Amino acid sequence: MPFFNAADGTKLYYEQSGTGIPVLALSGLTRNTRDFDHVAPHLPVRLIRMDYRGRGQSDWADYKTYTIPQEAADALALLDHLGLEKAAILGTSRGGLIAMLLAATAKDRLLGVVLNDIGPEVDPKGMKVITNYIGINPPEANLEDAARARARNWVHFKGVPHARWLAEVRAHYAQTSDGLVARYDPKLRDAVLEGLAQPAPDLWPLYDALGGLPLALIRGANSDLLSEACADEMLRRRPDIIRADIADRGHVPFLDEDDALDALTEWLEDLHEH
Repeated sequence: MPFFNAADGTKLYYEQSGTGIPVLALSGLTRNTRDFDHVAPHLPVRLIRMDYRGRGQSDWADYKTYTIPQEAADALALLDHLGLEKAAILGTSRGGLIAMLLAATAKDRLLGVVLNDIGPEVDPKGMKVITNYIGINPPEANLEDAARARARNWVHFKGVPHARWLAEVRAHYAQTSDGLVARYDPKLRDAVLEGLAQPAPDLWPLYDALGGLPLALIRGANSDLLSEACADEMLRRRPDIIRADIADRGHVPFLDEDDALDALTEWLEDLHEH
């Protein structure tokens, strides 16, 4: 399996497929490369995915390194490892925050950015949901039960078949003799809670740093993390942004919904024109 070493020696997993424009897919906070399984077949690009430190198949590290600046540095290290001067970023949730930081600190490495249900303001309602589950294994005994629980409890999603929920829980939990275990270091919870204890930074300058880059925003119409008001302000500041609000989806859209694919297709056309 392909791995590379971060600057501090942490071994990080990555994978790639396809040909064309390099697109680095960065996943959500507790998630991994499987975040993009649903959309990957629809993207005519060189799709590069990585597991952040402490997640998926990457090594666990000192939890104090589970930060957005460190993960941004790891993303650049992967581009260096692959010999890529530039790449576009498809950032889901946490991945979008990393993309915005890179726009402010290493814009010359970026070709364009997609933000999947994330912006410079994080709704406290959604953040509370995350802190309620992060670092805690699900109570269900098996993947089938966990998929059914997700269908019941994720009320912001409608019309999702059981097979999709099963694929989701299989991607993010391992079945063990003691029940389900999340595929990430449970100390990620400590990193997040310590981060939230600090004063919230103003992220709008990071968003504004995306100026001039082909940009798309895909938002779950029922999102509890990215408010409609924040998305509207993002559009006001970047009238050229490609925006899609995905019906019957919360945080986060799967990205293979028709409207999401339309937005991604238009964004890829913009990349080719730049």
